[in-house]
Amino acid sequence: MAEGTVTADLLTEAELERAMDLDEAPAEPIEPSDEPVEVEEGRPSRVERLEQEGDIAADYLEELLDIADLDGDLDMDVEGDRAAVSIVGADLSQLVGRDGEVLEALQELVRLAVYRETGERSRLMLDISGYRAEKRAELVEVAREAVDRVRTEGAPVAMEPMSAFERKVVHDEVKAAGLTSESDGMEPRRYVVIQPS
Repeated sequence: MAEGTVTADLLTEAELERAMDLDEAPAEPIEPSDEPVEVEEGRPSRVERLEQEGDIAADYLEELLDIADLDGDLDMDVEGDRAAVSIVGADLSQLVGRDGEVLEALQELVRLAVYRETGERSRLMLDISGYRAEKRAELVEVAREAVDRVRTEGAPVAMEPMSAFERKVVHDEVKAAGLTSESDGMEPRRYVVIQPS
């Protein structure tokens, strides 16, 4: 591979759609336990695998930032059941794009890079300049308003079409409120329907 070249194996459209749907899957948090964790001989633990995903993603993103001649600092973490990588820097709005479209595409490229290295699908979450954190806070408020409306009216409420990340945030908030929700429609027009209890 030529120096400065960023590559990733391509997935079929169906595989990519299944991978994106992973963002909506209910989170299975890693609970601390007093009991010893059984790890297969030679196989890293789940947290170690998530940390490895973060390292692979960070390497990929550092190379990408160098190629694009952009300054940015990388922050890696494990949040619940997924690796999380954030890029912070001066002006990285071009990496976010309109309504986060570029960010979504970059996240998929990073996940493909992780898949290429590990052979396993990744649910890694990428954030740039705090865009997702701000979006999450806005979506939580929108979801709470929709939940209140469902409780008041006693009827299902269909929300506007959203990305997989946005739907996941809404599903989590609805679940925390004690109601149920489901995604409906076809990409890119999938939306959340909140059901009364």
